[in-house]
Amino acid sequence: MKAVHHLTILGSTGSIGESTLDVVARHPDRFHVIALTANNNTERMLAQCQRYQPRYAVMLNARSAERLAKEVRANGLDTEVLSGVESLEKVASLPEVDSVMAAIVGAAGIRPTFAAARTGKLVLLANKETLVMAGRIFMDVVKKHQATLLPIDSEHNAIYQSLPHHFNGNLAAAGVRRILLTASGGPFRCAPLASLEQVTPEQACAHPNWNMGQKISVDSATMMNKGLEVIEAHWLFDAAPKDIQVVIHPQSVIHSMVEYVDGSVLAQLGNPDMRTPIAHALGYPERISSGVTPLDMFKVAQLNFEEPDLKRFPCLQLAYQALAIGGNMPAVLNAANEIAVESFLKGLMSFTAIPSMIEQVMQSVKCEEMTTLDDVLRTDNVAREAAREWLACLA
Repeated sequence: MKAVHHLTILGSTGSIGESTLDVVARHPDRFHVIALTANNNTERMLAQCQRYQPRYAVMLNARSAERLAKEVRANGLDTEVLSGVESLEKVASLPEVDSVMAAIVGAAGIRPTFAAARTGKLVLLANKETLVMAGRIFMDVVKKHQATLLPIDSEHNAIYQSLPHHFNGNLAAAGVRRILLTASGGPFRCAPLASLEQVTPEQACAHPNWNMGQKISVDSATMMNKGLEVIEAHWLFDAAPKDIQVVIHPQSVIHSMVEYVDGSVLAQLGNPDMRTPIAHALGYPERISSGVTPLDMFKVAQLNFEEPDLKRFPCLQLAYQALAIGGNMPAVLNAANEIAVESFLKGLMSFTAIPSMIEQVMQSVKCEEMTTLDDVLRTDNVAREAAREWLACLA
């Protein structure tokens, strides 16, 4: 009889959370959902509670939690509704939970992800900000508490699958020359540069290959998502910035590659569907069904590769710069980007102003080392305030 894995899903109403639940539903004998969490989407959370009957449902927003609690009672569900960051940390560290899917977008996901690592969980990491903002601190916590970390981003999961099975964090010892991190190039890969000033939020969110939330879709359009993934790869695989090459691959069939010193290049391929890396991590080290349509190589027919144009994608260069500077600068980069994307989506500034805001904030915030999570959160607040001040001057 197979052991049942008990799960907490942080960010269950988002695209990663819903894809995770889709995989879970295909294997009722393997997985049992203990806790689901969301920000304020009570309607979707209620539907999830009705189907998966978790012991806990956490809403970050207190008013949303009140609304959900009423609906839960009205529907006769045996689910305890909680609210706030402390409750997110609680359900991420419950003794009965084996695995935590960390899929909350943005800085809000950091504290519960740390809580999961501190209690030695299997952490399925889809939250970029944990590694971008607090990479060294988080990896130290993972090692100290003997947590297991598996990447969910399609690119990092592909790299993980393409590395030796018993990779110990030493690329040179594993015979690796470099990591090739693929990127689709987003919706504006071929658009005239002059047209980017007039880009609308709807256009920026229309990704050609992936179905994602608004924030990550804009990050893909600016290629900031790839810059954040470079920083993630640095911490996940102990890779120097010079050993991480971004490769634009418009078909999004090859999800990333590892180049070895003997000339071999190992790649992970598949249809662009997040259920593949999710199923890989949930079932690891076994392979389980994900529900993803098999890749038809005859239909794909052609694979293209391009070097990224840093004039078109200045956010990618800013991410490399932040990683090279080190200290708190990746956290500054991330915070400024979150404010920039939010402002663009609200129509407060243009698409091309996103890298301008980030660059100015990076120049205005003092570079310093960080040793605690409090340092990280303080840097996040300082950078966000600097970004808002820049936006106020723009207006």
